[in-house]
Amino acid sequence: MSDAVADKPEHPPRAASAAGAAVSTAAGAPTLGAMWHALVELGKLRLTALVVVTTGAGYILGAADSPPYASFPPLLFVLLGTALVSAGASAFNQCWEMDADARMARTRARPLPARAVPFWFGLAAAVLFSASGLSLLCAGANPLAAGLALASLLLYLLVYTPLKRRATLNTLAGAIPGAIPPLIGWAAATGGLERGAWLLFTMLYAWQIPHFLAIAWIYREDYRRAGFQMLPVVDPSGELTGRFAMLYALALVALSLLAPLASIGGWVAMAGCAALGAYLLRAVQRFRREPSDGNARKLFFASIVYLPAVLALLIFDPTAQPFQRPW
Repeated sequence: MSDAVADKPEHPPRAASAAGAAVSTAAGAPTLGAMWHALVELGKLRLTALVVVTTGAGYILGAADSPPYASFPPLLFVLLGTALVSAGASAFNQCWEMDADARMARTRARPLPARAVPFWFGLAAAVLFSASGLSLLCAGANPLAAGLALASLLLYLLVYTPLKRRATLNTLAGAIPGAIPPLIGWAAATGGLERGAWLLFTMLYAWQIPHFLAIAWIYREDYRRAGFQMLPVVDPSGELTGRFAMLYALALVALSLLAPLASIGGWVAMAGCAALGAYLLRAVQRFRREPSDGNARKLFFASIVYLPAVLALLIFDPTAQPFQRPW
């Protein structure tokens, strides 16, 4: 469950951060309001929300092909459990990168670098989020779903996070845990992983590359100050960044057109995916032709529009085969 999923560009914080302003009592101890605010920030609500969406899509599309499993486990358990594991990964990451976050304009207002709460609070939140989420998936879903969530958590923390300081390949590594949520949903609904699940995984993997490269380009100076080896940091012209964004966007569009072959869509979804793909490719080509913060923001926005729209098409396509629809 990677930063690459949907870490929305933020404006640089004001001199006094929102986290720091509401943090403490006169004695310096965090208030209840500050601790609640810190929990929300540690869990990265926007990132977790997209994880929930992709997990839910995997569950619904998987259950459509496996009617006996459609009512087990309750979707709520799957979504809540996955959301908590995602929040735990984000909290662990912020504990690990607290010093680096303090050097970046976009992250220095987070609770830990802003000293809104002590380090132990962030670590305790990370453990609580992760353990609760894995427990919910074990109890309300199945061992496969819980195992996939655990694998995502470990890949994010033990591979992606340390790799950010060492190699530009960190984005490709981070996209793996970011692509696992639909597998969790599918496994929870079916007890297995069919070809539709793997198509969703590869689509989400490919989607993350242009999405995150757009963010990394906008904040390349921040990443340089923090010592993170993002591609735009070592590619000042943006030529290589644009090429990679286009390569993975083309792969994403091609994969989306294969959805009917994986029994997760019909001709309406195929036509819609083609139109959305053209929209995304246009944004990528504009960024590739002229790498700029403005074009990077347009690419980011296009990627945010593209993913939920494609998932909605796959779920609600009326031309899909009848046995594919849970309703």
